[in-house]
Amino acid sequence: MHFLLGLIYIGLYLAGMIGNGLVLWIFSSAKSLRTASNMFVVNLAFCDFIMMSKLPMFIYNSYYRGYALGHVGCQIFAFIGSLSGIGAGMTNAFIAYDRYTTITKPFDGKLTRMKAFLIIVGIWIYTVPWAVMPLTEFWGKFAPEGFLTACSFDYLLNTFDNHMFVACIFFCSYVVPVTMIIFFYSKIVSTVFNHEKALREQAKKMNVDSLRSNQNQGNQTAEIRIAKAAITICFLFIAAWTPYAVSSLIGAFGDQSLLTPGVTMIPAVACKFVGCLDPYVYAISHPRYRQELQKRLPWLAIKEANDETKSVASAVTQNDQEQKVAA
Repeated sequence: MHFLLGLIYIGLYLAGMIGNGLVLWIFSSAKSLRTASNMFVVNLAFCDFIMMSKLPMFIYNSYYRGYALGHVGCQIFAFIGSLSGIGAGMTNAFIAYDRYTTITKPFDGKLTRMKAFLIIVGIWIYTVPWAVMPLTEFWGKFAPEGFLTACSFDYLLNTFDNHMFVACIFFCSYVVPVTMIIFFYSKIVSTVFNHEKALREQAKKMNVDSLRSNQNQGNQTAEIRIAKAAITICFLFIAAWTPYAVSSLIGAFGDQSLLTPGVTMIPAVACKFVGCLDPYVYAISHPRYRQELQKRLPWLAIKEANDETKSVASAVTQNDQEQKVAA
């Protein structure tokens, strides 16, 4: 089992470091991607990148079939995991908020770069204490988990103080971001459906197929593609971290005999898997990111029309429609 987990983590490490490294490089260096919204994407990639950076410690421990790096190594491993996990959760929540304001309030809802920067600073101010408190054992503590080759906060310690810590970190690092994600995306879905319904009804009254121009339709399609990518990533976050949250609650308040070493490793692997999957979701769904990848790494053979090509195609289509109307 140690050998198998070590091989899995080697694959996750390589995929995660390459994928998130590409996101950090492209989004940070491409002028077309230096937007307020994409600052959250960079922050999420940074969280996933530092999560992947600790995996060699797990691989080393798996080779020696135990925690070979000692107490200090365990503390570092768990500290990095807490920072990256909680930071990713809150970043996903504000990605949902950004998509909500962009789609439901297209004229006055977009964030400025300064506001996005302040939100990101706030995310880290919110995140850091939850990693520092168990590190210093001010509240909670870190301990080995699974096959004793990984470390996380100790949810098995049977004291009232530790139970309170588990309950609070569960609420602040899981319930809060998940509630925000569900709220904002439900609002997006409701707004889009109502808007589409209103457009169809108005078009029917005017006896036309659509009220949208080609350019507006193209812009909306791009926004929807980005929103779909964000929704996918947020869904993956919920799917990956829910088992971990449930395991923590069982450890603190339920039947601890259910948490065998193999069972506790499943949520841990799921979290790492999502951390390396996030950048590939953007590679599939984010139009401008695909354009920049195509431009900088042509050997990847990514097929994404650039903005100029789309504009020309839109103009030609609109001109054809005008000629048909005139005829």
